[in-house]
Amino acid sequence: MENDRGVLVDLYIPRHCAATNRLITAKDHASIQITVADVDAEGKAVKGQGTTIALCGKVRQQGEADDSINRIATKDGLLKGVWTYTR
Repeated sequence: MENDRGVLVDLYIPRHCAATNRLITAKDHASIQITVADVDAEGKAVKGQGTTIALCGKVRQQGEADDSINRIATKDGLLKGVWTYTR
């Protein structure tokens, strides 16, 4: 939550898993959050800009993290030709 000056004042910001849309609780110590940086024409990272992918511990426990990251990155246009639906 932001105060009247626009400053973020909450210490805990709830996140949802990008693969399952489940709420990632404060007690889910197996969850991860990855930010893929946006790059400019020279290949340098643009400070403060990127795509964030959060995964809950359940996805990681089932061994689905790699496939989920590939699927989400393909959907967001970060990867091409890596993930296809085969089920």
